[in-house]
Amino acid sequence: MAGKTLLVSSLLLSLLLLGSSNTHTTKRVRAHRPCKRLILYFHDIIYNGKNSKNATSAIVGAPAWGNRTILAGQNHFGDLVVFDDPITLDNNLHSPPIGRAQGFYIYDKKEIFTSWLAFSFVFYSGGHEGSINFAGADPLMNKTRDVSVIGGTGDFFMTRGVATLMTDAFEGEVYFRLRVDIKLYECW
Repeated sequence: MAGKTLLVSSLLLSLLLLGSSNTHTTKRVRAHRPCKRLILYFHDIIYNGKNSKNATSAIVGAPAWGNRTILAGQNHFGDLVVFDDPITLDNNLHSPPIGRAQGFYIYDKKEIFTSWLAFSFVFYSGGHEGSINFAGADPLMNKTRDVSVIGGTGDFFMTRGVATLMTDAFEGEVYFRLRVDIKLYECW
């Protein structure tokens, strides 16, 4: 009886080991298609000491060698900017806004012109209610940059995905416009 139990146990162990050692490991490739896609624009007008009526962003922190009306030298390293920018469906600053881009960006490298951003798109018209939240590195010299969509509220409850940013226009260090191609992969 003990011999039969040992034989059955050995056979079961062998089958388990053979079944788990797959020499042809195949990885399922899943097609990633967004469940929702939006292309929007936001317009940032930085306060420069003279444009307080039109400014939508301001330097709120600056390194010792900088100030709060002119971006610091050395790739603006150390500047912290908060913003409340209009979001539009097209690239015209004077188009009716459908919401606001609200958050901050920090110029975080001396050697390279780059920033780190965290912001929300807060919608109040255009067929959407709620917000989409974003965060990530923004290497500004790249033509396109991806930041993470890390959540949302309302129509965008618990959403996740990727937003591809592209500088669509800029006028010196006072105005820039970003084209934001939002691809959501988790939609509720």
